[in-house]
Amino acid sequence: MKTLVTILVLAGASAAFGREYHVSVNGDAAANGSKQKPLKTISAAARVAQPGDVITVHEGVYRERINPPRGGESDTKRIVYRAAPGEKVVVTGSEIIKGWEKVKDDTWKVTIPNGFFGTFNPYSDVIHGDWFAPNGRVHHTGAVYLNGVWLTEAASHLNEVLKPAGDRPLWFGRVDGAADGDYLLNLAALTVGPQRIAADRFAGKSGELHVAPDAEVGQCVGWIRAGSWLKYGNVDFGTGTEQIEFRAASVTGGGDIEIRLDKPDGELLGTCAVTDTGNWHTWAPFTAKIKSTRGERSVCLVFQPHKATTDNTTIWAQFPGVNPNEQRVEINVRQTVFYPTQTGVNYLTVRGFTLEQAATPWAPPTAEQVGLIGTHWSKGWIIENNTIRYSRCSGVALGKYGDEWDNRAESAEGYVGTLTRALTNGWNKATVGGHIVRNNHIHHCEQTGIVGSLGCSFSTVTDNEIHDIHVLQLFGGAEMAGIKFHGAIDVVIHRNHIYRCGEVSGVWLDWMAQGAQVTGNLLHDNTGSFGDVFLEMQHGPVLVANNILLSKRMSFALNSQGIAVAHNLITGPIDNLRSDTRATPFQLAHSTALGGIHQDSAQNDSGDHRFYNNLFAAPCNLHALDNSALPCFAAGNVFAKGTQPSKFDADSLLKPAFDPSPKLTEEPDGWYLELALDRAWATEQTRQFVTTALLGKAKIPNLPFENPDGAPIRIDTDYFGGKRNRANPFPGPVERPATGKQTFKVWPLPSH
Repeated sequence: MKTLVTILVLAGASAAFGREYHVSVNGDAAANGSKQKPLKTISAAARVAQPGDVITVHEGVYRERINPPRGGESDTKRIVYRAAPGEKVVVTGSEIIKGWEKVKDDTWKVTIPNGFFGTFNPYSDVIHGDWFAPNGRVHHTGAVYLNGVWLTEAASHLNEVLKPAGDRPLWFGRVDGAADGDYLLNLAALTVGPQRIAADRFAGKSGELHVAPDAEVGQCVGWIRAGSWLKYGNVDFGTGTEQIEFRAASVTGGGDIEIRLDKPDGELLGTCAVTDTGNWHTWAPFTAKIKSTRGERSVCLVFQPHKATTDNTTIWAQFPGVNPNEQRVEINVRQTVFYPTQTGVNYLTVRGFTLEQAATPWAPPTAEQVGLIGTHWSKGWIIENNTIRYSRCSGVALGKYGDEWDNRAESAEGYVGTLTRALTNGWNKATVGGHIVRNNHIHHCEQTGIVGSLGCSFSTVTDNEIHDIHVLQLFGGAEMAGIKFHGAIDVVIHRNHIYRCGEVSGVWLDWMAQGAQVTGNLLHDNTGSFGDVFLEMQHGPVLVANNILLSKRMSFALNSQGIAVAHNLITGPIDNLRSDTRATPFQLAHSTALGGIHQDSAQNDSGDHRFYNNLFAAPCNLHALDNSALPCFAAGNVFAKGTQPSKFDADSLLKPAFDPSPKLTEEPDGWYLELALDRAWATEQTRQFVTTALLGKAKIPNLPFENPDGAPIRIDTDYFGGKRNRANPFPGPVERPATGKQTFKVWPLPSH
């Protein structure tokens, strides 16, 4: 009988999955996709797969970009992309490059026809966008890899690469004879008649408009982008002929600026030639005469580059002690690896692949967010059991769609506009989000491991290992983290291991993480200024529970209200830094629908936090809460040696002589935490069981702390999944420990 049941289940599963297409590197483009006659590319299978079908990819390296044309119909009728069980399948955005010529010492060069790149050349694609800080240099989305590990892009000059290689071998690319990169046009400031109009973060693609990283920043009244326009607010051009004055630089042979009315192909008002200034740092003054027009109008500036002097891209790179023609040397050629061009490609599963080496763009919350793999404003993806690595910017993108406002809204007001437009473009639980990202190994991404603006809502991110994020730190900005979400409504971030994230934070929830839960995570060695967890511009309710937070620079940065923090081990400082008067939204319960806009008073509305049953180890101090304007609630905490309670603490244990001495070590089979505890803490004080009733309501949205499905919260398990004593739970993330120094295996956990 048991055998019969098994056969019936398997038969049912096969029927639910529909047809299975097989892909092999030894396949044939004209094959039918059967196991005996597999297709040669994953893209070929994607073109024919229908809801309910499975695409099984067999061992090998696939150098292609998968652009799925359709998704599934429901959670039970998906399209599944999977690596064949037990087989290693690599999908990469790079190509192998041979023909390197030695220049001198460790430096080699190769010249590649531009036709090799098709319509996208990463060595002329400049990283740019809202909240991006180039640190006084140019960055391209291209990269060079030696045996799978990337080299560092030289700042701006070939001379750097001609020197002997240092600890970080360098590469430098030159496209079409450009002297230093390919900034075509750098606008510093515009003048219309007597009125000066400052430029702010202009950017574009090759052949369009660019701005220098150190362009002047003033009160921005408009933006310039190809396909968009510059709006002059309340500027009257008058009658006759007016002049537009600006400073510009071209390093790709120069070109002509066309000043057109309203749109790129609108009425031509005037032109101006821009010569090659030889260096993008060298700005020269230029003046364009234009026809006048009366009243508030829109002007579009279109850059038409002069014909390139060559048709090649030359790359110089350092290969210390090896001949690159005898090694595996690859370069980025594709922007992404698995990403649909269109939005609304729902219910896909991507399982078991190695996805690597893509020329991904900067992914701010105000623009389309493209990762090595990305969902592109869709619903119900499952991304599981993959290795995702070496992305120039982001690994996994659960982000927003693109539109004409991309990278034009670098302000709080601009992001509110982004939110308003998103609501009219289907941002709701029925249409967008609800993804599952689990059991992935994500590393070596220079912006984020996982990013998502709005499109991440209602998603679950669990059991992922995320590390070495933004460790090169060549560029900066305000969007780097292991996980960086905007609009993380009812998002659950559970049981992830996040470490070695540089400059900013391990987990950064920025704006509208209402109903989010950060639970059971291990975070350490996150060296950014906001440490392990940064909660910015939240009004609550947000739950942070059962985490092990070991980064010494900082455990929490709370530029928010309405945060509940329970049963954590906290070893780094806490910064209650909210003194922010930006107007920020909150939503109706478990919804994207706008509930209101809150703006802090001049007296600062910080606070409304809850800290229950945590274990604090040096150098953490909770007295950062003391300056909160709104009441906070704290009880059941244990303050060990070198820590201090807040003025809000009631019924907490002060143990100034007890040193937990947390120590994390990596062994061949995982990560172990050595920690001293005292079981007597359970009898010295009776603690409250943390529930929705205890936590109450977050003040500003007037909403209770509850689970994404609306069920009450009960923190009835510990970090390891063990049951808590509801009558008197033990402080910190471990329930019922022994007394004294003990060792816990904290990653991976047995159930992984």
